[in-house]
Amino acid sequence: MRITATEAKNRFGYYLGQAEREPVHVMKNDRVAVVLVSAARFAELEAFEKQKSMAQRKREFNEEYKDWIAAQHELVETHGVFGENLRPW
Repeated sequence: MRITATEAKNRFGYYLGQAEREPVHVMKNDRVAVVLVSAARFAELEAFEKQKSMAQRKREFNEEYKDWIAAQHELVETHGVFGENLRPW
């Protein structure tokens, strides 16, 4: 649904209800200025953004430290994990 900013101002309560059902695009100067969405949809978008950024950070970390990670894996393969036979009791 697309509405003008003036419509949004004049009938804000109505469009809040509409936003629960579908996104409401508010136009100003012939462009979409804002989009009203439900709180549930906004939470979904935030969760997706956090996951995406975590995945991106993981890829960047693995790329930057790939040589160090490979060396650590090689050490574990060669010598095993330090203290794996130790028991705290």
